[in-house]
Amino acid sequence: MRTEELIQSLAASTRPVPRHAVEQRVLAGLLLGAAGAFALIAGGLGLRGDLPSAMMQGHFLMKWGYSLSLGVIAVMAVLRAARPESPPWRSAWLLAVPVVLLMVGSVAELAAAPADHRMAMVMGHSNWQCMLWVSLLSLPIFAGLLWAFRRFAPTRLRTAGAALGVTAGATSAAIYALHCSEVTATFVVTWYSLGIAIAAAIGALAGPRLLRW
Repeated sequence: MRTEELIQSLAASTRPVPRHAVEQRVLAGLLLGAAGAFALIAGGLGLRGDLPSAMMQGHFLMKWGYSLSLGVIAVMAVLRAARPESPPWRSAWLLAVPVVLLMVGSVAELAAAPADHRMAMVMGHSNWQCMLWVSLLSLPIFAGLLWAFRRFAPTRLRTAGAALGVTAGATSAAIYALHCSEVTATFVVTWYSLGIAIAAAIGALAGPRLLRW
């Protein structure tokens, strides 16, 4: 068989990739992992007893707005990382937007508070638990995204792993908010962000090993 005939035969046997296949698989992996994280927090820590009313309050919307905005931006990087030679962090600067906005809110919040209340606003009553649980709850979400990436061909493995980690961490932070009763922007921008950063670091370290194809 001539080379041209072989190429035509191979091309004829391939099936076209469905449109939005990457997006659909990433979404499936994200939802699968998020379901696992939700089951862990619902069965372990438990949800807030006043959750229905809390979800209508500004402090809860602040936590969700911060976490989900970071998650959406990170998902954009994940979708680019799924494709060979695509620069995943082309819009990475957007991650700074919600962080800076919440930091501005935190500074205003601290400036308006009495001096002897400021440390309590930073530390809250669940600081290390928050950081720990946000990072732990990111693991099933990270696993779901790894499952999605089994069909993809990323080339920047450490960067792709970090993108998966930020996505998993931000999603887990939104889920942890269903339990968390902290109310200050200062607490959220400190301890939620640290939990997300730990998840990103785990992803960056694990990426070269777990995303190899």
